[in-house]
Amino acid sequence: MRNAKRICSLLPSATEIVAALGCLDRLVGRSAECDFPPSVARLPVVTSARIDTADLDSAAIDGAVRAALADGRSLYAVDGDLVTRLAPDLILTQDLCEVCAVSSSDESLCATAIETLALDAHTIGGIEETVLELGARLGVQAHARAVVDAIELAIRETSARVGDLPRRRAFVCEWLDPPFAAGHWVPEMVTAAGGVAVLGQAAIPDLGCPVVAVDANAYFSRPAPRVADGVRQLAHLFHPEAVPDPGLPYVELSRADPARVS
Repeated sequence: MRNAKRICSLLPSATEIVAALGCLDRLVGRSAECDFPPSVARLPVVTSARIDTADLDSAAIDGAVRAALADGRSLYAVDGDLVTRLAPDLILTQDLCEVCAVSSSDESLCATAIETLALDAHTIGGIEETVLELGARLGVQAHARAVVDAIELAIRETSARVGDLPRRRAFVCEWLDPPFAAGHWVPEMVTAAGGVAVLGQAAIPDLGCPVVAVDANAYFSRPAPRVADGVRQLAHLFHPEAVPDPGLPYVELSRADPARVS
């Protein structure tokens, strides 16, 4: 199979992986959500959201999304004409979540003869497999192996710092209204950082524990190499006495004696 030379990424995590593999110069187009590394801002944007969420709260967004899915309407529009003009030989997308990004089943993608590769990691190990898979498709296997080794080393070193410390109970809230817990690889991140992922209650501020808002898009919700940075941030928040602050942005909303489990 010929190595891909012109890539159109419809998935932020895929864009990050392409960059980590040293192949940023092969990207010719991106989704509206692809924002890292910052240099991708120069690339043509081939997708747009069909729902304007600018003035909507969490509950209203949830309602609009549910209504669209119930009617069989896609949440994203793909500019097929622009994709054709960009002439990619590989389109990167996903099948994990039709709410999160354009999926490979999108009718505008099904109508094209351009090869589409769906990246569908569910675990940290799956993220590493995705890096290796894309590395093979781009002909940079050795670089991909080095990226995976770096992810594993960073997480292993972080876990070693907190291995003998009491486990911190953590509820990672991915959506506020209705509230639901983050899944897939995030519970693994909590465990690696010295915590225990637990389900929470709606009245989180009444539980008498710290409430912290982090940059989820950058370090938690995207199945890309920066999840290792997210593990380091969690470890610092759980055990600041053992893990230095990695310098990632967060906002502490409250502070009280934390709950712990043995």
